[in-house]
Amino acid sequence: MSAWRIGVDIGGTFTDIVLLAEDGTVATRKVSSSVDDYARAIMEGVASLVAEHAIDGADIAEVVHGTTVASNALLERKGARTGLIGTSGFRDVLEIRNLRMPRLYDLAWEKPAPLVERYLRAVVDERIDAAGGVQKALDEDDARAAVDRLLAEDVDAIAICLINAFANPAHERALEAIVRARAPGCTVCISYDVLPEIKEYERTSTTVINTYISPIVRTYLERLGEAIRERCPGAHLLIMQSNGGLTSAEEASHRPVNIVESGPAGGVVGALAMAGDIGQEDLVTFDMGGTTAKAALIEGGVISRSAEFQVGGGILTGSRLMTGAGYLVRMPAIDLAEVGAGGGSLIAIDAGGSMQVGPESAGAEPGPVCYDQGGTAPTITDANVALGYLNPDYLVGGALPIDSAKAIDAMKRQVADPLGVSVEEAAYGAHRIVASNMIRAIRAVSTERGRDPRGYTLVAFGGNGPVFGAAMAQALDIRRVVVPPAPGLFSSFGLLTADVEHHLSRTFRALLRGLDKAALNEAWDALAEEAMRRLAADGYGGPAAAIERHASLHYQGQTYELTVAVPDGPLNDDALAALEEAFGAEHERTYGHRAGPEEPVELVTLRVLGRGRRSTTPPPRIEQAAASGAGSATRRAYFGAEHGWREAAVIARADLASAREGPVIVEEYDATCVVPPGVHASLNAAACIVLDTS
Repeated sequence: MSAWRIGVDIGGTFTDIVLLAEDGTVATRKVSSSVDDYARAIMEGVASLVAEHAIDGADIAEVVHGTTVASNALLERKGARTGLIGTSGFRDVLEIRNLRMPRLYDLAWEKPAPLVERYLRAVVDERIDAAGGVQKALDEDDARAAVDRLLAEDVDAIAICLINAFANPAHERALEAIVRARAPGCTVCISYDVLPEIKEYERTSTTVINTYISPIVRTYLERLGEAIRERCPGAHLLIMQSNGGLTSAEEASHRPVNIVESGPAGGVVGALAMAGDIGQEDLVTFDMGGTTAKAALIEGGVISRSAEFQVGGGILTGSRLMTGAGYLVRMPAIDLAEVGAGGGSLIAIDAGGSMQVGPESAGAEPGPVCYDQGGTAPTITDANVALGYLNPDYLVGGALPIDSAKAIDAMKRQVADPLGVSVEEAAYGAHRIVASNMIRAIRAVSTERGRDPRGYTLVAFGGNGPVFGAAMAQALDIRRVVVPPAPGLFSSFGLLTADVEHHLSRTFRALLRGLDKAALNEAWDALAEEAMRRLAADGYGGPAAAIERHASLHYQGQTYELTVAVPDGPLNDDALAALEEAFGAEHERTYGHRAGPEEPVELVTLRVLGRGRRSTTPPPRIEQAAASGAGSATRRAYFGAEHGWREAAVIARADLASAREGPVIVEEYDATCVVPPGVHASLNAAACIVLDTS
């Protein structure tokens, strides 16, 4: 009997489920997300798929899951009641932050409220210097008093972050032991275990976030694991991390900060796996679902990653030009830019009489007006129905009936009439507004990184990505758009292509010229050994276990670093010179300039990636709808003032075996692809839709 693997990606509107067999056989399902209990929608969807295809639960070997539970806990401020213990004199690090502001001249801007209020922050009188030496020992009575003070406030979790603990965790370990002895049921996290790196605010923020979300993530994964074991007794649960690698549910429960951006990562990993099929290694990924749109960059067949990112600042960003809007997480992550723009984004008229789209969303409940499930405010999906882009009768292969008349009426009454324009003009205006918001995300990962998007291929997926992909590519002068098979379920497919990964780091500050090479090699070897130990615990060894090294560096005096790859083997003088040159080249590529050879380069952080290479599964055999015949159906669609209303051919993906010129609408079970007038569409050997916008 063939073994099956399951990929599950939760979105704000739909939960996408893919079953993939060893021989490439595929079964898919989209179900509405159960916001009150995400696990319920997962198990109901899995149960219906397993029953429909007569699959024995014992034949399911693995469930791979991308989840928004951690990020939702942060965004909704629904984490644990958390206390923080710091060093005397550093009680307000979490609130002072790093003095970065997203809008320099906006006097009304207020920074996010700290996750730990001031009365829940305690301090202990201790001091460790930057080299790890104990300048003032921790007093145990003082430590117990600090712990007791927080426990008296009924905290559920305690974060411990002492000054310079990255160099010596002895005092943090002592405090951790006191917490565990006095309150065995209390969650406790120390910064050395979460982020043993320099920079006090970044380390404190990351440790607090890990502590804050730990109980809710642990509870969710335990419940989901139990439900999976009941139905699929032999299945192993793996969780997608923000960095694009998989980890065990146990590890994710211990370090949930690594899965804060678990949800968007699957599609980027899937695009990388598909790069060979489309003959392109330089890609911009564009994933638009029901509530958000995400963009990322793949360059030379390598996913662009950031050393830190922020959550809850309106646009999810890595280290952008202006930061400080959200909660900072200093963990390796796919360099994503995310905006609140999706099919469920609400369209409204603001106080100034202008149209506004999002970031509020109708979500899964009540959903867009056209879903006829109680929604009353028009959304982008309603606008797309009014424009003729979406099937006016149903979506998801007929499983979701559409009331197009209600969508058009809502657009007319709430948007078009107040603006004094026609319904199609109002709907197209909303379409362009949301497209401009998403273009911001693409520029954030390309032009703000010193990359020209015109030299890349845009990969559009998600339930709404193919609707907007061609128009956005035209606006950015991107000549080629690729829409993969099953685009609305593509992130779930991507989950099944990922490897297990462990990302480890350690601060090691030294100028490259003249540093102690023996100490450097010893430190890197220690990180590599720890990564191999973790991989072995996951069942990976021999050729299946691989180590990659990276280094974060800056010119002496700079406060931010760039990360470059480090070659294998011991580092000698030639290797260090090559590392300095690699940093200079990356600095010039990112910022447009580099310093002269006399400017010293400082090594700041050592990074090791341990990768467990998974056995390859044949490419999924996604059944395509039979060709419907050229021109067998048409639908009127509106393409702006330039083209107006046009008769667009409504076809299946297989009809593009012969190239077509827009206007064309490609309808599938999980998504709709809009080909505007003048854009050429065809099907490649991998069954991807290829759009030529030139």
